[in-house]
Amino acid sequence: MFALADCNSFYASCEQVFRPDLRGKPVVVLSNNDGCIVARSKEAKALGIPDLQPFFKIENLLRRNKVAIFSSNYALYGDLSRRVMETLQTFSPAIEVYSIDEMFLDLAGMGNDPGSYSRTIRETLWQHVGIPMSIGVAPSKTLAKLANKVAKKAPACEGVCVLDEARKWRWVLDRMPVREVWGVGRQMERRLGDLGIRTARDLANANPKILRRHGSVNLERTIEELNGRPCLELEDVPGDKQQIYSTRSFGTKARSLVPLQEAVAHYASNAGEKLRKQRHLARAVHVFFHTSPHEPRYHSASAVMQLPYPSDDIRLIVATARQIARNIYTPGHAFLKAGVGLLNIVDRQHHQFDLLQPGQNTRADTLMSTMDAINRKVGRCAVFLAAQGTHRPWAMRQQFRSPRYTTHWDELPKVRA
Repeated sequence: MFALADCNSFYASCEQVFRPDLRGKPVVVLSNNDGCIVARSKEAKALGIPDLQPFFKIENLLRRNKVAIFSSNYALYGDLSRRVMETLQTFSPAIEVYSIDEMFLDLAGMGNDPGSYSRTIRETLWQHVGIPMSIGVAPSKTLAKLANKVAKKAPACEGVCVLDEARKWRWVLDRMPVREVWGVGRQMERRLGDLGIRTARDLANANPKILRRHGSVNLERTIEELNGRPCLELEDVPGDKQQIYSTRSFGTKARSLVPLQEAVAHYASNAGEKLRKQRHLARAVHVFFHTSPHEPRYHSASAVMQLPYPSDDIRLIVATARQIARNIYTPGHAFLKAGVGLLNIVDRQHHQFDLLQPGQNTRADTLMSTMDAINRKVGRCAVFLAAQGTHRPWAMRQQFRSPRYTTHWDELPKVRA
């Protein structure tokens, strides 16, 4: 049996951990630059506040209903996610971290009552971290995903749904639109609809050999999974990224080359940090930036440049990114967003260097390791390149950001006894 443990309204729940006065009250979290609503507590959903709605359009509605508004606080969410996963992995020897707020657990050998065991998991997580969670249990990962949806939406389940018998999951499949099935996107939903497949039960009853002509082997596996025959194993270690990007919208539009180059340097440094974390090297750098698509004089620019040798040295990566930005920059525009991507990534351990090009030297490796160690110990961006700027007027807007309670010394919560 597989269990999918998924935190409820994770970002909003994180904000409530250190603000118990907001429990049971509507809370929303905004995207980068406070643009759109990306998370809502169940109380906010009950008010009819839509997901992914631009903040400026419904700000008055939020104020009238006394909804607590927060900017995205990724430092807090990332640290609480780590604590959630550390707690969950004590309940099974075989796990798969699926996303920042989801984990699959193999419940084989964990007792004869998966429902009771799942309730213990929920209660322990609430006690240790203070995050509410829903758990779906079933003989396959795809069914566990659907069980989790039921656990979230059906109050009678009290956060746990166990589909351990065919009659139970067939009852759910009859009432579940096919778009709710894991792996079925909008385009696939349209294709299946043309074939008369509109519910998850329709898909489970379909002939996999015939449907493969309209999809792929993954669709065959989904059908098997919906019938309680597991085809998808747990992935113990997530795969390495083949491309690494760092992109952001600007808090203040960049109207000249200097702030644009600073932002590009900062994003290149962030991407380089991720690259070193998975112990890989990049062969090429991609830089892009554009103005607002809603403006009449929309302008975008993009280019890729090869590095002289595979590298994870941010000095080389940042210098290349700044050079690209200089080459493709056109004055007279107010740029809204930029991004840097590292391409053609190779594994450092297995990379074979060119006979005539020795590649990155050991001094660069030592410097990068030292910078990463300092930033891990003291705090992110404790050490950075001057090219990234210090004032950073282009930095992301976060006017409603809560304190980073668990990762910054000067923002730790104060307790008065």
